[in-house]
Amino acid sequence: MQTKMKTQGAITALATFAVLGGLTLSATQASAAPLPVVNMEATVLAAQIDPRRADDTLTQGAKESVLAVERALQARNLLEARWVDGYFGTTTIKAYAAYQRSLGYTGLAANGLPGASSLATLGQSRFTVSHVIKPGTKVQRDGYVVNTRTQAMLTEAELLLGRRLVLSQGSYNPGGDPTSAGTHDGGGVVDLKVDGMSAATRTAVARALRQVGFAAWVRSPSQGDWPWHIHAVAINDTDQATQAQNQVGDYYLGFNGLANHRPDDGPRIPIETWEEYQRTH
Repeated sequence: MQTKMKTQGAITALATFAVLGGLTLSATQASAAPLPVVNMEATVLAAQIDPRRADDTLTQGAKESVLAVERALQARNLLEARWVDGYFGTTTIKAYAAYQRSLGYTGLAANGLPGASSLATLGQSRFTVSHVIKPGTKVQRDGYVVNTRTQAMLTEAELLLGRRLVLSQGSYNPGGDPTSAGTHDGGGVVDLKVDGMSAATRTAVARALRQVGFAAWVRSPSQGDWPWHIHAVAINDTDQATQAQNQVGDYYLGFNGLANHRPDDGPRIPIETWEEYQRTH
């Protein structure tokens, strides 16, 4: 009888252990919440717009992603807690650039805009990254250098217009034209020839460029020491020089992208990035 009772007790104890163990495992699994997701498109957009704002308004749809990035920078002692606010302003730009340099990046790869590789590294064990943007490789167009993302955008604008667009200046051209104020030093920036175009055609070209995700303006000789041309900056190109980043921010805030900071004089249409355009067309 005692042997039987001991056997039953042992079975009960094992069953209890199994149940408790199962409960413990379930609690552990429940506590392992999924990592937050950083939307790269929204984050890069905030990094272009926020530094140009006159106030601390947050870029729509970017707050949680920017907060996750700022917390990761704070954890690396690159950003003070008071700047962890969802606003990707100049202080966060500097902190991110410092982080990029800590990875051994230089030049355009340490411009303060979150690139795909640096963002993924920063997010290890902290967040995952969605809506990844990549400028692509460098290619030739009209004797100038652009990246494949810019090339695709120009090709789509040509399809909308039904006409060929010819460059008068490309990207990755540091110091190439002093009147460009460094905007062409990085990627995503081009100037287009407008020879023989009427005023209406120039405006139509600028509109098509804006449709596919460029901040684009018709530039006239009255605005600076240059001939008539169209200046276009690919929004969210992570290879941008600082000057080009500023122009994108100004475009979103309704300015002309020039040093005089006057109102936008181009065709006003709903602003979309290249990736947003692709998803809706």
